[in-house]
Amino acid sequence: MSKLVARAIVLIFGLLGLWQLLVVLFHVPVYLLPDPVQVCVALWQNKLFLLQQFWPTFLETLFGLLLALVWGILVAVSMGLFRPVRFWVLPLVIISQAVPTVAFAPLLVLWLGYGISSKIAVIMLALFFPITAAFFEGIKQTPDAWLDLGYLVQANRWRTMRYISFPAALPALASGLKVATVWAPMAAVIGEWVGASRGLGFVILNAEARLDLPLLFAALIVLVGFSLLLYYLVERSLRKLIPWQKQE
Repeated sequence: MSKLVARAIVLIFGLLGLWQLLVVLFHVPVYLLPDPVQVCVALWQNKLFLLQQFWPTFLETLFGLLLALVWGILVAVSMGLFRPVRFWVLPLVIISQAVPTVAFAPLLVLWLGYGISSKIAVIMLALFFPITAAFFEGIKQTPDAWLDLGYLVQANRWRTMRYISFPAALPALASGLKVATVWAPMAAVIGEWVGASRGLGFVILNAEARLDLPLLFAALIVLVGFSLLLYYLVERSLRKLIPWQKQE
């Protein structure tokens, strides 16, 4: 893990140096692209404001991710247990991903209002497919030898799912959850872009309208940092909860 962190630090500072060099060489005006120093100054000057606006995005992301995980597991298990459910629900799962989330977001705001509920619904809609699809694929790919063992001990469908297919599919669920974790904060921002009076998405939208690019980039830094931290915490938790999955 230390080597990965070292590579990430070198990459970040390398990109910042290249960014600063391009701005200086080409004399890019601040309203087109601020340099890293200006962004850091904006981040420091607005730290309390950005922290205040971070909490709504944090809560939306957390609740949306948890609800998407619960519903994804329930739907995947139901499709694995019952063929009629798989026959009728699987097309709906695919459709949920085929239609862009940003197209549904205005409707969800119209139906659920401008509060946190519509943002959570947007996040759930965006994260439902990767979690459900990954877990369902893991259930389908349960080794035949394990299923034969369940048949030999006369385990019924539910016990086979609970003690064989479910644990076997957990590494696949972990992969889908990691993908969803990275996308979750951006889904929250999309919901805030459609209709909100607070949150990092609201800050980004208003900073862009006022051409305050240093503040815009500062909010993006907070968002990226949040995404990386969330991914790291989820990844470390999954390593402990699913010790039999392949480690990178």
